[in-house]
Amino acid sequence: MIDRIDTTDKKPPAEAGTNAGVLPGKQEILQFLDTVSELPRAASRADINLIAILQAVQERFGYLPAEALEEIARRTRTPLSRVYGVVSFYAQLYTKPRGKHTVRCCRGTACHVKGASKVIDMIRRTLGVEDGQTTPDMLFYFESIACLGTCFLAPVMMIDDEYYGELTPQRVEQVLAGYRTRAGRKNQ
Repeated sequence: MIDRIDTTDKKPPAEAGTNAGVLPGKQEILQFLDTVSELPRAASRADINLIAILQAVQERFGYLPAEALEEIARRTRTPLSRVYGVVSFYAQLYTKPRGKHTVRCCRGTACHVKGASKVIDMIRRTLGVEDGQTTPDMLFYFESIACLGTCFLAPVMMIDDEYYGELTPQRVEQVLAGYRTRAGRKNQ
């Protein structure tokens, strides 16, 4: 049985950079933006790497707070509507808080045939959330997706950058409990 495949080639963000369960205040946002090297002191908007700035902010806070978007627009002299346009265009940019860990479960044909619906049901029950929701403790965000492209692992889920294949509902429960234990939280 294939238990887990680690596809990360970089270290996860430092714990100090994640604040699961606590939303950032305006002062914290401003202080962080002062450290973003891509935030221009540039003379023209052509020099701005808006996506890199947005990615840095999201990596730090786990999402893009409205206050951060407003400040980015002000500092880069970019219309706020353009900043929001970029954010809404890219699916990997979020304006609402998400959990520290993203749980994705495949519902593609191979996974469906091998029991993905039971796996998805167990994820929902274990986390106590529906597809597209974040757990109240901000530890997990759950989404089912059309395909993870790993049919040979069916049924499969991915947590952050790690794949878990040939899943059973019991194995899903164990994997999620392990994440909660590492985070110092009891199963809820």
